[in-house]
Amino acid sequence: MKSDNAIEVRNVQKHFKVYKDKGHMLRERLIHLNRNKYEMREVLRGISFDVKKGESVGLIGKNGCGKSTTLKLLTKILRPNGGTIDIQGRVCSLIELGAGFHPDMSGRENIYINASIFGIKAKEVDQRLNDIIRFSELEEFIDNPVRTYSSGMYMRLAFSVAINVDADILLIDEILAVGDNAFQTKCFNKLKSLKDQGTTIVIVSHALGQVERLCDRAIWIDEGRIRDDGPARKVCKEYLEKMEESRLERAELEYRMELEEQKKRELEEEKRKKETEQQQKEQKILQERKQKEEEKQKQLLEEKKREEKKRKASCHDIATQCGPDARREGNWKVKFTEVKLLDAKGNERLEFNPGEKIVIKMKYSAEQIGIKLNFIIGITRNDWLYCYGATSKDSTGSYYLSGKNGDVEFTIDSLNLLGGIYFLDVRIRSEVDEVFDNIYSLIQFKVNKEEQREYGLVTMKHSWINKNGEKV
Repeated sequence: MKSDNAIEVRNVQKHFKVYKDKGHMLRERLIHLNRNKYEMREVLRGISFDVKKGESVGLIGKNGCGKSTTLKLLTKILRPNGGTIDIQGRVCSLIELGAGFHPDMSGRENIYINASIFGIKAKEVDQRLNDIIRFSELEEFIDNPVRTYSSGMYMRLAFSVAINVDADILLIDEILAVGDNAFQTKCFNKLKSLKDQGTTIVIVSHALGQVERLCDRAIWIDEGRIRDDGPARKVCKEYLEKMEESRLERAELEYRMELEEQKKRELEEEKRKKETEQQQKEQKILQERKQKEEEKQKQLLEEKKREEKKRKASCHDIATQCGPDARREGNWKVKFTEVKLLDAKGNERLEFNPGEKIVIKMKYSAEQIGIKLNFIIGITRNDWLYCYGATSKDSTGSYYLSGKNGDVEFTIDSLNLLGGIYFLDVRIRSEVDEVFDNIYSLIQFKVNKEEQREYGLVTMKHSWINKNGEKV
């Protein structure tokens, strides 16, 4: 090591383990025993520099560049992973002010404790005690417990102890913002005084104005490497220019990103608007379709009602006494024009006795001649029980052949129904079962009740004979 150098740093490297899995419990550490829990982060990548005796050097750079790590390596708080550091002289560091202070002891007692950390014996402290107390401006509170101090008072006492140690090398890390402006000026002047007395000073600071005023040299550290080393004013100027350039680049990048985000938002808004418009169009189309469908259904319903009304009216045209629930359906290629219930004498009636003869006389008209027809009659009780039905198709499978107009009669020789209210259904169908005309509940008629001697639906010819062979 050269005799005129106070510090020599050669190719110093430092890395730290950055842990991924932070298992705080022993069980977690044991479970993840074989897992790669950390990665190596290089902080210093082979830096080298000298500091001559009596020289003041400022370490500058952005946060995380390795400035404070370098200072801690010089104080031996940390050890390098590679390279060498040689130091000549007594070192005093102002990195963590008040390290070792005991809160329950007085300020006076803590001066002795803190000074011992710097390797100063009690006799030396006795000689400098008044200077330390006077510099801290805490004479009134010096015998109070440190825990009663404000943070500013605490920092004043710590700085006063550190600054009044006779050291060859003074290492300072961002601690000049101690107390009020007057005390800061006092601290700065004290450092200038130490510099003038030949003390070697290495300072880490973001206050470039202080670096320019206090330091002869500045070392600019950038991402673990020395980017520039030279006169303090020159290096600080270049650093500021680079920071401004970086700031402008970041601002431009942020501006571009903001423009991209804005463009993205506009595109999304436009897309959303188009989707909304499309949805509105689709909704409108669906609404129009729905309205048309509703109108169509309404028209169909109205038409059906009109048709039903028309058909119901047509039912009344066919029968003199139409049933209240009469309804009609079919294509009317062939249709009934008149239907009557007649008794044995040919008189139209709507009330009969069980066993009477009934004739159902049906008239019809056709759109064309030669259509094969099948006439069907049905009788239903007023509780909708189907009682009887018959078709005109005979056993040979032939049908009535229609003319343009025609009539057909269906005769029931004996009306074997018990008393009650009944409805007559009449139908005309084609050979292939095409529905020409169906009329349900066309005529409502009554079968009178006789003496209640039979039960159920129909009456049957019968007799009762006792054991003597006599009719009962």
